[in-house]
Amino acid sequence: MSEISRRDALKGMAAAGAAAPLVSMLESPGLAALAVPDVTLSWLEDRPAEAPGTTWGVPWPKGAVAKEQAFALTAAGGQAVPVQTWPLAYWPDGTLKWTAHAIGPGVPAAETYTLRPGTPAAAAEPVRVEDNKQYVDIDTGVIRARVRKSGSELISQIWRGETEIARKGRLVSLRQARIDDGDDRTVEVDSYLSDIAKAEVEQSGPIRAVVRIEGRHTSKKGRSWLPFTVRLYFYAGAESVRMTHTFVFDRDGQHDFVAGLGVRFLVPMRDEAYNRHVRFAGDGHGLLTEAVKGITGLRRDPGLAVRQAQVAGRRLPEVATWDTRVSSRLHLIPDWGDYTLAQLSSEGFTLKKRTRKGYGWVAVDQGRRAAGFGYVGGTSGGLAFGMRDFWQRHPTQLDIRGAATDEAEATVWLWSPEAGPMDTRFYHDGLGQDTYPEQIEGLNITYEDYEPGFGTPLGIARTTELTFWAVGATPDAARLAAMADAVRTPPLIVAPPAHLAAAKVFGGLFSPVDRSTPERKTIEDRLDFLFDYYRKQVEQRHWYGFWDYGDIMHTFDEDRHVWRYDVGGYAWDNSELSPDLWLWYAYLRSGRSEVFRFAEAMTRHTGEVDVYHLGPWSGLGTRHNVQHWGCSAKQQRISTAVYRRIFYYLTADERTGDLMRSLVDSDKTFLAIDPLRKIRTEPYTPDPQALAIGLGTDWSGLAAAWLTEWERGGDPVAERKLKATMRTIAAMPNGFVTGEGLYNLSTGEFAPAAKKVSVSHLSAMFGQVEICAELIDLIDMPDFERAWLQYCRLFNATKAEQEAETGANFGNLILRQGHSRLTAYASVRLRRADLAARAWTEFATGDGYAPNLPWKSEKVATTLNPTDEAAWVSTNTTALYGLAAIQNLALVGDQITG
Repeated sequence: MSEISRRDALKGMAAAGAAAPLVSMLESPGLAALAVPDVTLSWLEDRPAEAPGTTWGVPWPKGAVAKEQAFALTAAGGQAVPVQTWPLAYWPDGTLKWTAHAIGPGVPAAETYTLRPGTPAAAAEPVRVEDNKQYVDIDTGVIRARVRKSGSELISQIWRGETEIARKGRLVSLRQARIDDGDDRTVEVDSYLSDIAKAEVEQSGPIRAVVRIEGRHTSKKGRSWLPFTVRLYFYAGAESVRMTHTFVFDRDGQHDFVAGLGVRFLVPMRDEAYNRHVRFAGDGHGLLTEAVKGITGLRRDPGLAVRQAQVAGRRLPEVATWDTRVSSRLHLIPDWGDYTLAQLSSEGFTLKKRTRKGYGWVAVDQGRRAAGFGYVGGTSGGLAFGMRDFWQRHPTQLDIRGAATDEAEATVWLWSPEAGPMDTRFYHDGLGQDTYPEQIEGLNITYEDYEPGFGTPLGIARTTELTFWAVGATPDAARLAAMADAVRTPPLIVAPPAHLAAAKVFGGLFSPVDRSTPERKTIEDRLDFLFDYYRKQVEQRHWYGFWDYGDIMHTFDEDRHVWRYDVGGYAWDNSELSPDLWLWYAYLRSGRSEVFRFAEAMTRHTGEVDVYHLGPWSGLGTRHNVQHWGCSAKQQRISTAVYRRIFYYLTADERTGDLMRSLVDSDKTFLAIDPLRKIRTEPYTPDPQALAIGLGTDWSGLAAAWLTEWERGGDPVAERKLKATMRTIAAMPNGFVTGEGLYNLSTGEFAPAAKKVSVSHLSAMFGQVEICAELIDLIDMPDFERAWLQYCRLFNATKAEQEAETGANFGNLILRQGHSRLTAYASVRLRRADLAARAWTEFATGDGYAPNLPWKSEKVATTLNPTDEAAWVSTNTTALYGLAAIQNLALVGDQITG
C-alpha cells in the first residue's frame, strides 16, 4: 500500500473512535529473512517441577528447511538435550512446514531451549520397542511394559527393574438398560471390560514410543458396546505412561446408558500394612497422607522416628525397635483398604474410606476441586495415577480397593458410578413438529432446528488424558504435588509468537501483539477484555461437565440475567461463528498460556462431542442447541478441520490428527443428508455425480480437510479434490457468489454453473477466510484468487455495485462488521486504498460492537450466583454475532497495513 492509503486508513479509524491498525507483517522485526533460524523455545507455563515427557510442534518458512533436515536442541546453559524429530507438514515445494519434537524427563532444567539444524544428542537410555506377535514390549530404561494385542488387558504388566508395579490394566464400563424415573422397577447394571481388536506401534523411539489400541467393551454375556481407541506414550528415561482414551457413544441415547466408565489397574502389595500408603491430591497442593495401617494418633506412642517415617512414606524402623505397647497390639489396629474420592460437581468432592467390603464407610474429608491424582503402594513401589480435567469433567471418581490385601485395585472413573447413569435422552417430545413447515415454525420461535430422530448422540465421542507412574517407593509430598501439577496442566514447550508469525503459516494472517502506540494498546486491551470476560463466564456460570466442558454459550437472556441454556438453538454454541479460531489466533499472536488452555479445551470438546464419528452422519457436526447433539442441522461447518489444525500443529497430538484425517472423505456424507432439505424449493435427489454442496460453510470444511491431508503427507486424492474444486469454483461466472454447486464425487469437480447470486451472511464465518488465505498463499491459481477477492469486495459493497457486477444484489445481509476483514484482505491483495478505508469504516460502524460501548463488566447479584455482565452482552441481539465481528479484529489491522 502507498503511504497515502496508510494515512487514509489511520484517519478513518481515528474519526470512528476506534483503534489504529496494528503493525504489519512486513514491518515486524525479524520477519524478512528466510534462512533457517535458531528458535528459542520456552515452557508454555512456568518451568515444571515434573515433566514426564513433552511433545510439541514448530513451523518453518516456505522453502527454508529441507525435508530431511535434522535438528539439535540445547538448554539455555548450552547443554545438549536428546530430542526426537519428525515431520508434521510440508510446503508444496517439499520443504518442511511443521516439525514435531519430543524430549523425555530428566533433561537439563531450563527456562528456555534452542532448536537449530544439526545432529541431535543421543539419549543415554533410548526407549526400546519389541513388537511381537501377541504383545509389544516397551522399555524406557526405567520401566518396562507389556502391551497386549488381544484380550482385555491393554497393559498386562509394568515392571520397574525386576519388581512388578502394576498388572492387568483394563478399561471398565457399566451399562444400564434404562433410567429409573421413579417407577419402582428394578434396574440392572451390567459390567463390561475392554476387548482388544487391534494394537500397533505408531512410533518406536528413540525418545518417544507410541502404541495405538482399538477395541470395544464386552460383557461376559458377549454383548459389546462403546468402541474405543487408546494410545499409550512412553518416553526415554520415564517412569510413567501417558494414555489418551477415546470412546465413541454407539447408542441412540434412548436406551443403554453409561453407569460407569473407567481405567483400572491391579497393584501388587508386597509391604507390611503399616508400610503401605494411600495418597490423594485435593485442592491446590492439598494432600491426603495415610497408611493402610496407621500407627499415628494411637493411645500408645510407637516412637517419634516411627511416626515421622510413616507420615513421610518411608520404610518404618524394624518393629522390634518400637515401643512394645504398640508392637504387641498391631493386630488390633484396623487396616483401611478401600478409598473413594468422588467429584460429582465442579464445586465439591467427597473422600471416604472403609476397612473392606461389607463394612461401613467413614467420611474422611470434603473439598472443592480435586486434582484427579492418587497413589497406592508401599515403600517397595507403587502406582500413581491421574486424570486431566478431573473436576472440569465431572462426575468423576478415583477408587482404591483391597489395599490391605495382596493386590490393590486402582480405578480412575471417567464417569463416576456414584453419579447415576449418563442421561443422553432428548429433552422434549418433539412438540408436534412432524413436518418441515412445523419445524421451521419452531425455528422461528426457539431457534431450534428440530427433526424427529435427529437429536441423537449416536456417534459422538470424548477423549480423556491420563498418566500412570510406576514408582520405586512412595514419593514424598513435594514430588506428589509436582506429579499432580503435571496431571492438571501437562507441560508443553512452545515457539514464541514472533517465530510463529515469521513462518507465515496459516496464510500469514497474523502478527504478534503490539502495544507500541495508544491506538494499538486500545485494540489489544479490548481483545484481552473479551477473552477474560468469557473465561470468567465459564467459571461463574459453571460451564463444566463431562459432555459440556470446553464449550461456551451462544446467546444471553437479559431479562433473566442468564445465558439461554434452555432455549433451543440459543444454548450451547457448538463452534457457531468460530470462537475456536478467535481463541487460536489470539494465542498465536500473544503466546498467553491461559488462552492456549481455553482453546485447547474447546478443541477437545468441539472435535469430539459436537461431531459424529460413526453412523450415517459420520464426519458432520451438530449445530448449536440445548444438547450438543440436539439440532437436526448436521453440517461440515462444525466438524471442519480448520478448528483443529492449529492445535494439532502446535502439539502433534495424534488423536486430533485422526479427527482431521477422518474428514477427508466426508464429501460422501452429502449422499446421506441434504443440509438444505427443509428450504430447498427445487426438486433434488442426492447423486454421486451431482451433489449439491454449498460454496461457503460446506466447501470450506472439505477444503480444510483436503489441505491438511495433502500437506501432512502429499495425499494425491486430497490434492486433486482440493485443486479441482478451486479451479471449478473459479470457472463459475459468479464464483463464490453462486452460493452452491453440483459436485462430482469421482472427479472432485463442480459442474459448470449458470450465473446466479446466492449469498449468506454465514458463508465466510466458519473458517473460509482462513482457508482461502492459506490456499491463495500456497497454490498459484489466479482465477481462484480473483473469485475469492470478488466475494470479499462485494459482500459489504453497495447493492448497486453488487448488481452491476453479478446481475443481482445480495439482499439485506448482517454481520457486516465481521465481514470488514474480507474487505481488508481484498485491499491488501489488490493494493486498493479505497477498500482499506472502507474496511475501517465497516469495522468501526458496523452491526456488531459499537465504538462507544463501555468496555467493562459489572457484577450482577440477582442471579443464582453473582456474575459479571457486560453492556455488549445485552445490547447485541446475539452476543456471539458480536464476537464474530471482533474475533479477528487485530487481523484486520494487519491486513490493511500490510
